[in-house]
Amino acid sequence: MKRMRPILIGAVLLLTACERSAPQTAASSAHVPAPATSSTKVTDHFVPPPESAIPGDDFGKQVALGRQIFIDPGHYAKAYVGNQLSCENCHLDAGRLANSAPLWGAYPMYPAYRSKNHHVNTFAERLQGCFNYSMNGKAPPLGDPVLVALESYAYWMSKGEPIGTSLPGRSYPKVTKPALAPDYARGTAVFKRDCALCHGGDGQGQQAAGRTVFPPLWGPQSFNWGAGMEQVNNAAGFIKANMPLGRGNTLTDQDAWDVAYYMDAHERPQDPRFNGSIQATRAAYHDTPDSLYGVAVNGQTLGQGTAKP
Repeated sequence: MKRMRPILIGAVLLLTACERSAPQTAASSAHVPAPATSSTKVTDHFVPPPESAIPGDDFGKQVALGRQIFIDPGHYAKAYVGNQLSCENCHLDAGRLANSAPLWGAYPMYPAYRSKNHHVNTFAERLQGCFNYSMNGKAPPLGDPVLVALESYAYWMSKGEPIGTSLPGRSYPKVTKPALAPDYARGTAVFKRDCALCHGGDGQGQQAAGRTVFPPLWGPQSFNWGAGMEQVNNAAGFIKANMPLGRGNTLTDQDAWDVAYYMDAHERPQDPRFNGSIQATRAAYHDTPDSLYGVAVNGQTLGQGTAKP
């Protein structure tokens, strides 16, 4: 399912978890897509600078470090990581690929209010959340070299973009809910057909030479119940646009929803905000039909969590 790096399933998916629909060749200068007209559909998107354009000065060293952390946080940010995922499992091609929540799509949109924690977040605070939830670890303190390097990488990648403007490809696409409600059995069939080759029949991914090549999609080494990918609509958008790796947009909307449901209907590490009660935690943080936390699937109530690896 992949051309070069790890990734979350045919997703998660996913996360979290490398690309590849082939990335566009970066132009010598980034551009902003022209506005759509009634007869023209915008398919272009911002193109970040290539890795080869990272400057060789002291700032460039921070940019390069941020890229290394993004690709291999288990090595470069080990103290803050609690699973086998990497940032580019959910943000493909080292955070460059459109429609996989690229860094260039996120950086210019902060500071921003987030309903998840009910306050205005800086970009650094948003990165902290990724460590808490997607990486099932702990947040580096504000000002930590890890956050400084990651923010430098995101800033450098976003140069030339308008601030506060949501550009095409900046997030995961929204996939219209299909005629049939997402289904575990149908999702199982899609997973076996299109995802198991890379992520394993048990969804635990694959490793080579001690590195995760294809990420685990559930279980103790995956993202926890607080991550955005645990919501079926988010997972469906990521999967539809990017999975199977290198063959994005080949699954039907129904297949994307079904396999997202299947993936999210498995146990994973507990939500760090767990307050002792699954139902109370669901009411506080997961009160949406797109979350399976606290929902009974196949006779088992999800949200029990898994033991720390």
